[in-house]
Amino acid sequence: MQTRPLGNTGIEVSRLCLGTMTFGEQNSEAEAHEQLDRAVAFGINFIDTAEMYPVPPRAETQGRTEAYIGSWLKRRGARDDVILATKAAGPGLEHIRGGPRLTRDHLHRALDDSLARLQTDYVDLYQLHWPDRKTNFFGRLGYVHDEEEDATPLEETLSALRELVDAGKVRAIGLSNDTPWGVMRALHLAETLGLPRVASVQNPYNLLNRSFEVGLAEIAHREAVGLLAYSPLGFGVLSGKYLDGARPAGARLTLFERFQRYTSPLAEQATRDYVQIARDAGLDPAQMALAFVNSRSFLTSNIIGATTMDQLEDNLASESLKLDQGVLEAIEAVHARLPNPCP
Repeated sequence: MQTRPLGNTGIEVSRLCLGTMTFGEQNSEAEAHEQLDRAVAFGINFIDTAEMYPVPPRAETQGRTEAYIGSWLKRRGARDDVILATKAAGPGLEHIRGGPRLTRDHLHRALDDSLARLQTDYVDLYQLHWPDRKTNFFGRLGYVHDEEEDATPLEETLSALRELVDAGKVRAIGLSNDTPWGVMRALHLAETLGLPRVASVQNPYNLLNRSFEVGLAEIAHREAVGLLAYSPLGFGVLSGKYLDGARPAGARLTLFERFQRYTSPLAEQATRDYVQIARDAGLDPAQMALAFVNSRSFLTSNIIGATTMDQLEDNLASESLKLDQGVLEAIEAVHARLPNPCP
């Protein structure tokens, strides 16, 4: 398993990271523990979760994912062998703290609650799940400035994170679902006010959404704020299993109609072309899609997720897959013709 540096923190993380958002909804506690055991045995040292998980977010299940990881950590021991990342929710989910914000009070409460569920006294990476301000994320392309917005100042958020770092509860901080302006503003405040420096940004990145390349990829290289890529298979769409309207039993898009980000007609057309490239090259389409993400120079870690052990094994196999030049050129040809059909 390759490792890559987490920003300038001195922490090394595996190129594959185990995503856990299905734990507590599609996966039982026993199944979650089985996945965690297998991932660690394979060489993954990086686990990503969030206080709002599992998905879809519901009051009845909120926090269950962290609790499953916590029971695994307690059973396994050797906490320091694992790089553990979690995230604090931004505005919009009223069942979390009556409406979460990225204020000092909310962040202290959010982290303490996460630590209790995770049964640990620190997390290695604490991320802001999405910005407190109104901007374009979660598939929104256009930006409309809101003169009336009531956003928590980023200075307050970063100052609160500094307190958590100083208390020994957090080793490093990161952003998620953020923009080039958000990342550079956070870096500027860190440099000018002595606040913690963000080490990573967790944004979507896959063959159907390469928007990270437009502005954030240069920042990743020049500022050592690498990508933690989520949805590398576009909710499983890039496996090809949903083509022609197929809805396999137990699959995410079958169970939850709300996940429509990667199901547009253009997405279907692009997916069909990418799947054909894989099949012509004798490759598994999902493994090809993951291997493409793994190959990006601005990547810190690729967050894989699975609901079955067979899916997990297939995802793990992508770590050793290197795409040849012909496959990469074919992928670029599709991207030039159908660029970013799913922002």
